[in-house]
Amino acid sequence: MQTWHIHIQGQVQGVGFRPFIYRLAHQFGLNGWVNNTLDGVHIRLNTDETGIRDFCRQVKYQAPPLARILSLQYHVIAPEPFASFQIMHSQSEGEPDLLLTPDVALCADCRTDIHDDRNRRSGYAFTTCINCGPRYSIIQSVPYDRANTGMASFEMCPACQQEYDNPSDRRYYSQTNSCAECGVTLTLWADGAPRDLSQTEIINAVTQAWADGQTVAIKGIGGYLLTCDAGNAEALQQLRSRKQRPTKPFALLFPNLSQLEQMAQVSPAAAQALTGAVSPIVLLPFKENAKAQLAIDDIAPGLGQIGVMLPYTPLYELLLAEYGQPVVATSGNISNIPIVYQDETALHSLPEIADQILLNNRPIATPQDDSVLAFTPHHNRPIWMRRSRGLAPSYLETDIPWPNQTILATGAMLKSTFGLLHRQKAFLSQYLGDLEQYETQQHYQATYAHLTQTLAARPEVILADAHPQYSSTHFAQELSASEDIPLQLVQHHKAHFGAILGEHHLWDQEEPVLGLIWDGTGLGDDQQIWGGECFLYQDYQFERVTHFDYFSAILGDKMPKEPRVSALSATFGLPGAAACLQPLFSDTEWSLYNRMLDRHAGLQTSSVGRLFDAVAALLGLASHQTYEGEAATLLEQLARQHIAHERLPEPYDFHWQAGTPLPVKPVMAQILADQKQGTPKGLIAARFHHTLAQIAVTAATTLSVQHIACSGGVFQNGLLIDLLTDALPQGYTAYFHERLSPNDENIAFGQLICYLTGQRSAAIHTSLSKNTQPCA
Repeated sequence: MQTWHIHIQGQVQGVGFRPFIYRLAHQFGLNGWVNNTLDGVHIRLNTDETGIRDFCRQVKYQAPPLARILSLQYHVIAPEPFASFQIMHSQSEGEPDLLLTPDVALCADCRTDIHDDRNRRSGYAFTTCINCGPRYSIIQSVPYDRANTGMASFEMCPACQQEYDNPSDRRYYSQTNSCAECGVTLTLWADGAPRDLSQTEIINAVTQAWADGQTVAIKGIGGYLLTCDAGNAEALQQLRSRKQRPTKPFALLFPNLSQLEQMAQVSPAAAQALTGAVSPIVLLPFKENAKAQLAIDDIAPGLGQIGVMLPYTPLYELLLAEYGQPVVATSGNISNIPIVYQDETALHSLPEIADQILLNNRPIATPQDDSVLAFTPHHNRPIWMRRSRGLAPSYLETDIPWPNQTILATGAMLKSTFGLLHRQKAFLSQYLGDLEQYETQQHYQATYAHLTQTLAARPEVILADAHPQYSSTHFAQELSASEDIPLQLVQHHKAHFGAILGEHHLWDQEEPVLGLIWDGTGLGDDQQIWGGECFLYQDYQFERVTHFDYFSAILGDKMPKEPRVSALSATFGLPGAAACLQPLFSDTEWSLYNRMLDRHAGLQTSSVGRLFDAVAALLGLASHQTYEGEAATLLEQLARQHIAHERLPEPYDFHWQAGTPLPVKPVMAQILADQKQGTPKGLIAARFHHTLAQIAVTAATTLSVQHIACSGGVFQNGLLIDLLTDALPQGYTAYFHERLSPNDENIAFGQLICYLTGQRSAAIHTSLSKNTQPCA
C-alpha cells in the first residue's frame, strides 16, 4: 500500500468536486483527504498502483457535470496513515492558479424543491445546491469558499448546516446553501420607501404590478433587470421612453419551455441551450400566433425573431410561475450605460425608469449582462452574440501552449472585453459595453481590478488595439506608463483573425489559412478604415492579400450611425444614385456631402459593415440607426423572409482577379439598377447576401486556400454564414466562431493569440538567422 498525491486543475471549484471525490473514495473504500487550494484540488490516498489508476480514471469519467478537468497528475509520496476519508478546510496560502466558475442556472432538482409544498424550501427565492446558483458574480476572493463570497454574512441555520455536513446530500459543501430561515431576503420598494410585505406577498405584489402595466426593476444574479408585461403595448412604449431605447429589441422571459414553444420556433439545440447551465437569451423566429399575445411591434420592431430566455434563478421561476405569462426582461440601466447592480445606485437611479424596485440583501461582486445566443437559419450553427453570464470569465482551452507570462489584452472600443493570461490560463471578461461612455470606462476598470485582485495577477506585458483613440488603448497606455509594463499594439483585424485561428486550433498548422475579416470599423496599417479584409496566414505571419475596394469614409462617427451616409459614399458617381438618395438629405446636407465626396480627400474605408448599411438605406430600411447593427439586422431579416418563400436568387455579377480589390461599385450599380426596375426589396437583399458569399468563395478558390476563417461583426449574420457554407466547393472548409462572439468581444482573445504567433514567428526567424551562412 502506498500514499499518493493527486493534483487536479481546471474548473474544479464551486462545482461539487470535493463532495464527488469524497463519495468516490468511499465507493473505492479508500482513506485520505481532499481539499481546495489556490491552485486547484489536492487529494491524498492510500492505495496500490492499480487502485490509483482506476480511481483517477473514474475521476475523469464521472466528474460533476459543471467540472472541466484540464490536468490530473499523481505521484507517490512518503507514507501517511489515514483512518478515514475527509474533506479538509480550504487552504489560501500562496498565489491563485485556478479557473473561476461562472454562474450556473437553476437546476431541475432545486426547481422541484421550490414548487413542492412539502419541501422546506417551498417558495424560497434563493434556493441553490452544489449544481446551481451564483458563482463568479459573488466571488470576492479565492479559493471558492463561503467566507470568500457574498454569502459570508449569512450564517447557516441548523437544518442547512446538517445538509452542508451530510455527504449523501446534494447540498454537501454547497457554499451558497441557505433557506428562508437563514438566507437571503427580498424587499420591495415603491415611492421611495420599502413596502411592508412578507416574502410571499412580495411575489404577488410584483405580478400584480405587471398586470397593472407597471415596470418593476428586479435584482438578479448579475444586476438589475427591468421587467413589464410582454403583451402590454402601452407598458412597453413607456419603458422604451424611460430607458431611452427607441427601437433596439427587448428580451423576453417565458414561464416555461412549453409555453415558449407555442409562440416561437424552438429547435432541439435552442431548447438545450435555454434549459442548460448557461441559460442565455436565445434569438428565435416567432410564430404568427405570437402577435395575438405579445406586443411584437414594440418588442422587436421590424424583426422576425425575438430574444427569449427561461427562468434561470429561483426568484424568476417563482415570479413567472405565479404570473403565467411572458414578461420583458431587459438590463436595468439607461441605454449605453452599464447595468445597475448596487442597491444604493438602484434606489437612486432606477425610479426614473421603474415603478417598483425588488431588492435582495445578497451583494453582487461582479455585474454581468445576460449572454445572448443565436442560430443560423438553415444549418443551425451557434453564434454567440454576447458572452457574459454563465460563460465568463474562464476560457476553457487545453491545446494552446500559452507563454508562462501574465499578459493583459485590453480589447477594443465597442462591445468591449479584456483578456488576462495568467499562469498559462486564459480569462476573458464578461461583455462590458461600449467604451464611449465614461460610466462604461469606469465599469471596465473596476472589472479589471476585481479580476486581477482575485487572481493576484500583475501584467508583465500589455496588448492594445492600434487605434490611438480607443479608450481601451488609453487605459493600456496609462497602465503601461504608471507601472512600467511593456506595451504592444495589435492591428484590429489581425486580432479578429487571431481569435478565429485560436478558437479552431488553426494558428499552428502548416497549411495556409485565408482570413475573411468583415466588420464595421478598425484602423488599418495604412491609416485607413478597414473592415472588408482578406488575410493570408502562414508560418505565424499575417499578410493582407486583398480587401474590398475603398470608398470615402466621411463625417467621422456620423457615418456608422447614419446608413444614408454610407449609401451616399458607396454609390457616389453611379447612375441613379442621386434620384434614390437625395430625398434622405436636406438640401444643405446634400450639397455639402457631395462636395466632400467630389474632392475624394481624407479617410477611405473597405468596411463590409458600411456596405450593409448602404444597401439597407437604399432599400428604405434605415437612414439612421438607434443601435449598432440595426440596419444590417433589418437587411438580413428582409433577405431571410425572401429566401424562406422563394428560390435563392443568383448573385450579382462581379469579376475579380488576385492582386486587385474586391468589387464594391459594380455591385452597388446593379443594386441601383434593380431598384430602378422595381425589383422586390427582399430579392435585392437576398442577392446582396448571396453575392458576398460568392465573393468569399471566389477569393478562396482563386488563391487556392482551402481553410477559410471568418471573424468580425458581419459574421453575426446567420444567413451569410449558411450561404457561404453552402457555396464552398468540395475540399474547402469555412470556420466560424462557436464559443466566442464574432464581434469585437473577441478582440482581446485575438490579441493574445497574435502575441503567441508573434513569439513563434520571432523564434523561427532567429533560428534561421543563426543557421544562415553568408554567400561565398
